[in-house]
Amino acid sequence: MPRKRSEGAVTLSDVAQLAGVSLATASRAINGSKDRSVAEELATRVREAAQMLGYEPDANAQAMARGATQTIGVAVNDLTDPYFAAIAGGMTDACLDRGMFLTLASTGNQLDRLPEVVRSLDSLRVRAILLTGGRWRTSGIGDDLSEAIRRYISRGGRLVTVGVRLPGIDRVLIDNEGGSARLAQALWECGYRRPIVLTGPEMHSTATVRAQAFLARARELGCRIPPENQIVSDYTRAGGQEAMRLALESGLKGDIVVATNDVMALGAMRQARQAGVAVGTELGFAGFGDIAGLEDAVPTLTTVRVLKEEMGRQSVALAVTGPGDGTGEINLPTTVVLRDSTPRRTGRPA
Repeated sequence: MPRKRSEGAVTLSDVAQLAGVSLATASRAINGSKDRSVAEELATRVREAAQMLGYEPDANAQAMARGATQTIGVAVNDLTDPYFAAIAGGMTDACLDRGMFLTLASTGNQLDRLPEVVRSLDSLRVRAILLTGGRWRTSGIGDDLSEAIRRYISRGGRLVTVGVRLPGIDRVLIDNEGGSARLAQALWECGYRRPIVLTGPEMHSTATVRAQAFLARARELGCRIPPENQIVSDYTRAGGQEAMRLALESGLKGDIVVATNDVMALGAMRQARQAGVAVGTELGFAGFGDIAGLEDAVPTLTTVRVLKEEMGRQSVALAVTGPGDGTGEINLPTTVVLRDSTPRRTGRPA
């Protein structure tokens, strides 16, 4: 017997479950799609399931799915971080090329606000949402974010993650693991043996991946990195300054400071310089991301180059024309860039 809305809130997820298809497929079958169609057999199953449950499609959802709205929503962690600004610049260029608009929303580096940001963008009926940067690796926040995403997709929206994986979501990824491992190799070849690693927050997904990959390769090469040489801090310039202050006050022994992003490395360099450390010659520094301005730093900062603008452009393309069912994936390379902050250490093998 059909279950009407008066008997409970029937959602598109209910329809998808009854029809035995993904939420994205159910959305395309019910709401339509500007870019992709659904096989007739699947579409029939979805329509029959919707009729059995008494599901009624939402007009706004149909407009979103059919591309009637021309706005892309972007969630970023910190608009003041040049790394995210460059990604957003690539997104803006891609939207302009398509005659679309971009709406930016920031968590203010409070990643637990991400579900709220997704819900806010959903309320604006944006055509797609792009989630940039890392996530907290905690189940509670993850459940809240998953529910916000599920509701948005059920309304006909498209979603792409940039730089991180989420189950069932199309994504644009960079080679964080490979870049970090290659950085460890390059620094070893320059003669560095005692890294102090500024890991970022322990529960930050991107920071954790980069730190773990660097530490693993450095240890394989022969570096001895005691636990005290791994410093947890905020993923910001201020976090890098505070981590460097703690390292200096604790008298940690090291020949290079490696941060999991560039702004942390710049903050650490500033703190070291203020403490009278000869940055570059006495203590090396390296970051990750290759944000704008590193060639103007004194000394210029060694880092891992990320194709940030390309990440932005590809994420828009994937949101507009990708499969939308979690199978869409674009991988971009990373490259180590050695600069003056990591001069070769004399008396050590190349």
